[in-house]
Amino acid sequence: MSAARHLKGNMPESPNTYKRPSKRHQPKGISIIYEDRDIIVADKSCGLLTVSSEKVSEKTAYYLLTNYVRKGNPKSKNRIFIVHRLDKDTSGLIVFAKNLNAKRYLQDEWQRFSKKYYAVVHGILPRNEGVITSYLAENHAHNMYSVDDPKKGKLAKTGYKVLKEAKNYSLLEVDLLTGRKNQIRVHFSENGCPVAGDNKYGERGKGIKRLMLHAASITIYHPFTREKMTFDTKIPADFESLLNR
Repeated sequence: MSAARHLKGNMPESPNTYKRPSKRHQPKGISIIYEDRDIIVADKSCGLLTVSSEKVSEKTAYYLLTNYVRKGNPKSKNRIFIVHRLDKDTSGLIVFAKNLNAKRYLQDEWQRFSKKYYAVVHGILPRNEGVITSYLAENHAHNMYSVDDPKKGKLAKTGYKVLKEAKNYSLLEVDLLTGRKNQIRVHFSENGCPVAGDNKYGERGKGIKRLMLHAASITIYHPFTREKMTFDTKIPADFESLLNR
């Protein structure tokens, strides 16, 4: 899976100049797309946690990138800071901060940044593009679901555009207009077209080995320069293969 770097506006000036990632300590399972003094943007593989859980402490994006910025030296004071998370089974772009000021700025501004995903869903949607809106709540089993009462859930809005249709599947570009837990997966499942490979809100489907959801593009404003920066990736090869199958 490859990723292209697209930066809108001028490159940050020194000392924030773009750094080519060091090959020596490149972590496995995550590709560094961009790095400077304040941020790291990486392409996470499916199956890799963002942060540790009760069962997994080392096979996470946070652990791997922390080791990367410390260049293998456990005594190094270099570190990264979590800005947002991707589900374990979702691949794609994820942003980390390299200092507290960058973390605070990115988190404070996160809702106004643009985030787009690629998804393959079961079936054919009734319209080629639209916006799904609901209020999402969480049950005791940690599953998300839509409710009618805005007092019992949080507003969730998901825009989408159909890029390609096949007999049993549709490839979508999804615009994450709000950032609620499992939002994309719940919205398409409740509309009869669950994301392919989703055991939690749909069904995996024959021959599908992963959740067909990929964080494809993100536009942010740099925490130091305030430059508008857009990073994007290609449609994963296995998404195309599923539609052509």
